Amino acid sequence: MLERPEHDFSKPCTAKHAEPGNDSEKARSALGKRVRALCAQISLTPRSWSKAGLLLSVTIILASAVVLFYRLRDLDWGAVRMALAGVSLAHVAAAAFFVLCGYVTLAVYDWFALRVIGARQVPVPVAALTGVVSYAIGHGIGAMVFASAAIRLRIYSRWGLGLLDIAKMSFIAGLTFWLGNITALSVGMVCMPDAARAVDQISSWSNRAIGTVVLGTLVAYLFWVWSKTRVLGRNASAVTLPSGSMTLLQIAIGLADLSCCSIVMYLLMPSLPAVDFLTLALIVVFGTLAGFASHAPGAIGALDAAMLIGLPTFDRAELVATLLLYRLLYFAVPFAFALAGLGLREAYVHFRE
Repeated sequence: MLERPEHDFSKPCTAKHAEPGNDSEKARSALGKRVRALCAQISLTPRSWSKAGLLLSVTIILASAVVLFYRLRDLDWGAVRMALAGVSLAHVAAAAFFVLCGYVTLAVYDWFALRVIGARQVPVPVAALTGVVSYAIGHGIGAMVFASAAIRLRIYSRWGLGLLDIAKMSFIAGLTFWLGNITALSVGMVCMPDAARAVDQISSWSNRAIGTVVLGTLVAYLFWVWSKTRVLGRNASAVTLPSGSMTLLQIAIGLADLSCCSIVMYLLMPSLPAVDFLTLALIVVFGTLAGFASHAPGAIGALDAAMLIGLPTFDRAELVATLLLYRLLYFAVPFAFALAGLGLREAYVHFRE
């Protein structure tokens, strides 16, 4: 029989037992390595995000083109001309006034973003002019993020702002746009799921569920930034998110911008059949967000497709006339004035120096 060796308890134990604290640290370290390895496999790099954004843009543009071809393949353009001639001049004048109001809200985007990043040395008139010009030209040529950033850098560099500052304020301005529009969209999907269904072609209960989740996420974000100061990034690239009260102001700015767009569209719509303003606003925000994601000039294609799908009871020629007038007032005319204003500004700076 084998005898079990006796242990001498008088000698200290030499077995290497890890302390509980060391075990937890090792576990966390191992978990961190696994997460980093997984991220490396997924390739979460700026290039991959750029490819995803390009794919999204191309998808939206192609889908919009298919919808427009299907809906307008046999359109009577003579009827479109008659519809344009029949639009009330008073409504056109009122729509032009609200276009002006809309561009005032675009000026506020820049003013707000400059205050958030602490660039208070930029005069308010300069911020207002830059906001209007950058958005008008960005709308006109597409690729809003890059076009508006280039114009901002050109103008704000005279006040000591660099590329990193422009990136920060562009992020804050974009956040303002998305917070306002997503708030309107989620509320609309919850309160008017049938109107949302006319555009996205999914069931009413699904729209209500999606809207509820998005609205809940927005509320959670609001509480998150309200609880304490939140900072994204590190070192020089760090950007401080607006506080809870400032986030409410962001949402209000975005909603004011959306309201002006919707009022312009509403004033240019044919009188029959009647359409509720809130229903139309929901369709406009659908098309606006899709157009922004596509980077197409003036949200062309996406907005048109949303209107044609969401308002099937309207005469197509009259809807096309409305969209043409809307683009003329909201994009083409401001684009021309912005180019002229930017050119005069460059000439003034050149001869002054």
